[in-house]
Amino acid sequence: MNLDTLTQTSGEWLRGTGPESDIVISSRIRLARNVAAFPFTNRASAYQKAEIESLLRDRVARLELDPRLEYINVPNLSPLDRQFLVERQLISRELAAADGPRGVALGPRETVSLMINEEDHLRLQVMRSGFALDEAWQDIDRVDDLLEARLSYAFSEEFGYLTACPTNVGTGMRASVMLHLPALVWAKQIEKVFRALQKINLAVRGLYGEGSRASGDFYQISNQVTLGKSETQILNEIREVIPQIITYERQARNAMLKESRQAIQDRVSRAYGTLCSATMMTSEETMDLLSSVRLGVNMGLLDDVTIGTVNELFIHTQPAHLQKLMGSLLDGEERNAARARYLRTRLREAGAHPN
Repeated sequence: MNLDTLTQTSGEWLRGTGPESDIVISSRIRLARNVAAFPFTNRASAYQKAEIESLLRDRVARLELDPRLEYINVPNLSPLDRQFLVERQLISRELAAADGPRGVALGPRETVSLMINEEDHLRLQVMRSGFALDEAWQDIDRVDDLLEARLSYAFSEEFGYLTACPTNVGTGMRASVMLHLPALVWAKQIEKVFRALQKINLAVRGLYGEGSRASGDFYQISNQVTLGKSETQILNEIREVIPQIITYERQARNAMLKESRQAIQDRVSRAYGTLCSATMMTSEETMDLLSSVRLGVNMGLLDDVTIGTVNELFIHTQPAHLQKLMGSLLDGEERNAARARYLRTRLREAGAHPN
């Protein structure tokens, strides 16, 4: 797979074409699986990791999927390309930084990603744009069944699927929905939402999962419990709460329009103006300003740019993407200058050629 071609798109998680995509960015389901008769990755020797990687690469290659997956040997990638795949949410930071034989099999539409020799021997991931948990589950369940027909998974009748981390034992499933919640943040209601989610054992994380901050007002909401519940129960719990959060966010947006339209208009316009004129721009500042612009477009306060362009800019201005687009490695200050130039150019083109 030529990773350079991926710089021309925004990736599945920011396509903005799925249900409720003004608020729900993407739905993702991940399954953790291990091969029986092999120690977990953190206990495996280099030789055993090589055996696991070879076995799983062979089984993945035989999967009868259309379109077929392409395999990437992660140790052969440059640090920039590894970070590029992390930014696209196609591999985890753990897989990028791990040692030894490992890889990832990707679908050309970037909806399917199978990571080999991460924390577990195999991490299956399916992503869909918008609020589409059911479709994501159907996809990943099919891939899992195809693999299980070719592999002996580590499984216990008492505990379910066995995983390196005890918190994943059972279904081995993490279902998550990524939401853009700027109005709840501005209205200072977001902490109340978090507390309610914690009471029902749902976790809230940032843009890149565990340990990451909520950059650009993006939040991932996912299950914490995998043991003692079926996949259907886990999905139902998340499926029930997400519409309530969508309603709260829409109510907050409507209240803002009614009570402080001029202040919101000013904030959106200032964000857009800064993006169009700044000569230096950090990743964090870009994400925060684009978040305001995205909200403004969805609220009808800004018509100079489309949601598609804004979504694309979220990922194209990330450090690895930016350097690949520029065609060279850049230090921090050079990236900030290049990011500002790129934003000015893209937004000028978007304003000159509105859809």
